[in-house]
Amino acid sequence: MENIMVCVTQQKTSKDLIHKGVELQKHYEDASLYVIHVVNEKDNLLYNLSDGEALDYLFKITKDIGADLVVKRSKNVVSTLVAFAKDKKISHIIMGNSNDESSKFEKNFKNLLPSVQFEI
Repeated sequence: MENIMVCVTQQKTSKDLIHKGVELQKHYEDASLYVIHVVNEKDNLLYNLSDGEALDYLFKITKDIGADLVVKRSKNVVSTLVAFAKDKKISHIIMGNSNDESSKFEKNFKNLLPSVQFEI
């Protein structure tokens, strides 16, 4: 069984990533689609929005497409995402393009999940 995880960030462009997940899900009949945002315990969920506004924004998008929305706070974002991916038996991860600083994040994330297909 194929399961898809879409990692959303502090940008409203997360909607585009979610729609990529929906398109990928169409190729796998019984695939579950999970949208996850893991935020550092001290940060806001989305840039310049309160937590309530951010959750409402993400909830509306995911509700419209029938995906499960998961929001977690963590001191270690990578380990939280890896644990979630393993728990849900994720086969595909969709995430946004990163800047130079977060390329280490991507590399570390991919190395910890070698059997998962990543779409960046």
